[in-house]
Amino acid sequence: MPALRAPGYVAGYWAVDGELPLHAVQLRLAPGQVWCLPRVQDDSTLRFAPWRAGDPLVPNRYGIPEPELEPAATLAAGDLAVVLLPLLGFDARGHRLGMGGGYYDRTLAPLRDAPAPLRIGVGFACQELPEFAAEAWDVGLDGVLTEHGWRAFGR
Repeated sequence: MPALRAPGYVAGYWAVDGELPLHAVQLRLAPGQVWCLPRVQDDSTLRFAPWRAGDPLVPNRYGIPEPELEPAATLAAGDLAVVLLPLLGFDARGHRLGMGGGYYDRTLAPLRDAPAPLRIGVGFACQELPEFAAEAWDVGLDGVLTEHGWRAFGR
């Protein structure tokens, strides 16, 4: 999909608790793409830090590794071209169930109607659930990537 190969910042995540790891994605970025990892902020939002294998990491308050950078060196969600989101489940309308902390929803809510970043859920096809009600604060997915390929939801 060309939109996933466009130059810019691509945010992934450090997989924990059965989330699909993204190491292979990081190694196959297109020219001009920069891999980023999220950093949890004091206000329970996320900022994103460019990261390459071997760069220093420190555990956050949940024990998840984050790039060791000064806050001024991090990026806002609006600076990203693509954000790959972990999920526990998704439905056919592009609703996403995460771990329940709301970090991605709080971070992406101000950009709900913006063309970027492209919001892509990453998981297994077996994580598709019957349709479920989204809460007012939930931010939907533009698509999902599973072992069966790409599935678009649109906004």
